[in-house]
Amino acid sequence: MAALITILISVLIFGLVVMIHELGHFICAKKAGIQVNEFSIGMGPALFTTIRNGTQYSIRALPIGGYVLMEGEDEELEEEGAPEQFSAEEPQQPKPEPTGIPYPHAKVWKRIIVVAAGAVMNLILGFLVLLCMFAFGDPGASKTIGHVEEGSPVQAAGLQVGDEIIEVNGHRCFVANDIIYELQRTPDHSADLTVKRNGETVELPDVQFEMVQNGDSTTMNIGFKVYALEKTAKNVVVQAANYTVFYARLVLRSLIDLVTGRVGVNELSGPVGIVSAIGQAASMGVAELLSLLTLLTVNLGIFNLLPLPALDGGKLVFLALEGVFRRPVPKKFEILVNAAGMIFLFGLMIFATFNDIMRLF
Repeated sequence: MAALITILISVLIFGLVVMIHELGHFICAKKAGIQVNEFSIGMGPALFTTIRNGTQYSIRALPIGGYVLMEGEDEELEEEGAPEQFSAEEPQQPKPEPTGIPYPHAKVWKRIIVVAAGAVMNLILGFLVLLCMFAFGDPGASKTIGHVEEGSPVQAAGLQVGDEIIEVNGHRCFVANDIIYELQRTPDHSADLTVKRNGETVELPDVQFEMVQNGDSTTMNIGFKVYALEKTAKNVVVQAANYTVFYARLVLRSLIDLVTGRVGVNELSGPVGIVSAIGQAASMGVAELLSLLTLLTVNLGIFNLLPLPALDGGKLVFLALEGVFRRPVPKKFEILVNAAGMIFLFGLMIFATFNDIMRLF
């Protein structure tokens, strides 16, 4: 029963995150006057379809996201005689009467907005989820020191009650979790702190942190505590925005760690690992599940903006080149590059899924 609930929650979360992404493309395409042939919720065989204002709206059998089909995205393939997507996929459905222009005919800057809108919507979803969490729950901790342990190394370094930590090792701290994250990455249990004290910036170089033995593991005793945030409308909004930045930067730095070798490729996780994490979060409570939802939607948004073939970021690169050179990249070349990127991404997903399965056993 627990496994079934985990699968249902996972399907809902995956579906919501992907559908919001596609909704961003859809809304901006409509606003840009681009012909959208279909907006689908789900994949696979159609359960329900209706045509409104030149667009077919579909609900499909597999609740795993959705997609947006814009006129002219595969223009060259259609010119070479490939069957139209609507006639091949849904022969019983008439193609909607166009109300907009084909995607390639829209101005470059409009297409850039359409392509980027999916990732932006994912970030907005993350912000809104966090906003609800903080509005109906605890807004969390501040970055202002409320207590310093007597005789601790941080007290000896000059950290005082009332100091607001704004940087650790030169990295800006937006939320309290940033402080912990940066301190965990210090290789020699020391860090350079930048604090704001009475409106002035104060540098505390080479602050040492005490290491405590707990059984077989060693943990860092940071030697200070921070104040809780007062629950005000301003703090809730600012905290939601700052945590969205925190999650976005966490995703980027994790990718950088993977590329630079700080984190091994064996740490990669795929759909099986994500479902497992969703199950664990669901068992811990709604707050943990919503936090994971935020991480997943921000992760999808940031990952899609990477300048890699087959991703939205790769499309943005092609559009930027078109804007600079005043002519589109040859369609055959773009299709070839995107196909290679898709093969790479599928291979990466298979490898990550294999890692997940090996961890289960």
